[in-house]
Amino acid sequence: MTLLQNDPITQLAFSLYENKGVFAVLLGSGLSRSAEIPTGWEITLDLVRRVAEAQGTPTQSDWAKWYREKTGQEPNYSVLLEEIASSPDERRAILHRYIEPDEQDREEGRKTPTKAHHAIAQLVRAGYVRVIVTTNFDRLMENALREQGIEPTVVASEDALAGAEPLTHSRCYLLKLHGDYKDARILNTDQELSAYPDAYNRLLDRIFDEHGLIICGWSGEWDHALRAAFLRTPNRRYPVYWAARGILGSGAQELATHRAAKAIPINGADEFFQLLQQRVETLEQSQRQNPLSVDLLVSSAKRYLAKPEHRIQLDELFAQETDRLLDQLDSEIFSVQGQWSHEDFRTRVQQYESVTEPLARMAGVLGRWGDGKDFDVVLDVLRGLYHHAGRIGSGLTYLLNLRSYPAVLILTAYGIGLTKAERWDTLLKLFLSVLASENREPQRVVSTLFLWSWAGSEQQIWQQLEGFDNRKTPLSDHLLEVMTSWRKSFTGADANFELLFERFELMGSLAAFHENDEAELEKSAASAATRRDVLAWMPVGRSGWNSAVARTLLQELEEPSRIAGLFEAGFAKSSERFLQLFIANFKLYAERMRWRW
Repeated sequence: MTLLQNDPITQLAFSLYENKGVFAVLLGSGLSRSAEIPTGWEITLDLVRRVAEAQGTPTQSDWAKWYREKTGQEPNYSVLLEEIASSPDERRAILHRYIEPDEQDREEGRKTPTKAHHAIAQLVRAGYVRVIVTTNFDRLMENALREQGIEPTVVASEDALAGAEPLTHSRCYLLKLHGDYKDARILNTDQELSAYPDAYNRLLDRIFDEHGLIICGWSGEWDHALRAAFLRTPNRRYPVYWAARGILGSGAQELATHRAAKAIPINGADEFFQLLQQRVETLEQSQRQNPLSVDLLVSSAKRYLAKPEHRIQLDELFAQETDRLLDQLDSEIFSVQGQWSHEDFRTRVQQYESVTEPLARMAGVLGRWGDGKDFDVVLDVLRGLYHHAGRIGSGLTYLLNLRSYPAVLILTAYGIGLTKAERWDTLLKLFLSVLASENREPQRVVSTLFLWSWAGSEQQIWQQLEGFDNRKTPLSDHLLEVMTSWRKSFTGADANFELLFERFELMGSLAAFHENDEAELEKSAASAATRRDVLAWMPVGRSGWNSAVARTLLQELEEPSRIAGLFEAGFAKSSERFLQLFIANFKLYAERMRWRW
């Protein structure tokens, strides 16, 4: 027994990942079944029923059995259509009612793209699939692709093929072999399906010769011209995977044997394509930047930082890594089109962390051991990332908000480094620095990228991370996990990294509190005594509910030496009363978070 012997989906995922853009997908009517678009057999039986009832036949429990007894033949889709409608226009009109969603269908989510369609579209968006061949008349695949921001090259007729973008130049080439349900030239009957135009045959020969195939929802029995194209393919340079419920039929088995196809038993197309897409993403995530190369970059930053004469090299190192990060953020995997899913959110967070890790760890180094000249370097990075994040104004809201997550990571790493070194003046300067983008008003860093102030911080979204469903501060908790895995680069073997992390957060809360006027806070304090409301809004991290750490941090704010250092840096506006008001506000927030004092 081999490692992948009983896991063909993982085997296929590896093939897709390692051969990006090589595989084409061949889809049949089974793919649209969960959208409640009927299969050819279901349409056949419904046509039998409608014809019989029009002739006065009572309702039957088994219309197929009734047809056999009545005609002595098996119900045949092609025969029925030819009898009912003599012209392509008439046949198109009949099919229209089976495919086009009405108002009730839309309200109840029928005849819309399935999970399988969406998963395929995501594979296309990521560049793993570029060619889709389908026997379906519906437009579910096109709609799913457009939801991902992809405009496919659609070929549904000879005319469309003649004017289409070349196969090699198309981001997604969708060949609808039997036509489109809104076009009268659809192919339905046995006669119509017996042969394709020469141009179609040449295109199919090329696709089947130059691509691997993933087949799903196609029986391989009735589409004679497609079967012929499949059988005349001379080469087997890339594998064929055939996903099907149960055992392949005799016709499909003949084709599978011809191309040495690997059969994949599935429960349904939705589950199959979702699982395949998720495993490809997992492989993508596993190919993180080589840890050795990350360590090399961090070591280089430390080496350049140690010698003033290497200042230029340090600046160049950060500039190069920033450019590398921005290039990666422009790739398809960070598209802002699509739809919400727990899996997509978790994947996107991991992807951002993977590409940002080198620069974030380098920023942490500058925070811990910098001499003041490092500030402008990091601030330029934050401003560049924030500006880049704001350049795209349309897309899925949570994906748009996540675009600035790399800046949040770098802010956090640099801020923790500054906190470790007790560089309070630089930390406050960082929090109060101004960021600007094309689509937003200039705002301070602490009002833009810190905890609740950040647009992407919505609690309910971050609670979708595995194991975070009941967390009070899910974003803060996750950032602690991330920074814990990166901390050795800039904090060393800190005995209590959690305390350091929450000290950084408390300083951020204090910096955010600077937005308030002391006299107005005094007024709020007088009224808050009776209504137990907070004095002013401010973001609060884990210490709001973590009582043990909170007590330690607030005790620190009573130490004369700590207060003197913070006041010298400008924290709390160098005012003892302002600091007292902040502490009071913090305790009120803690009460809100069900923390007992």
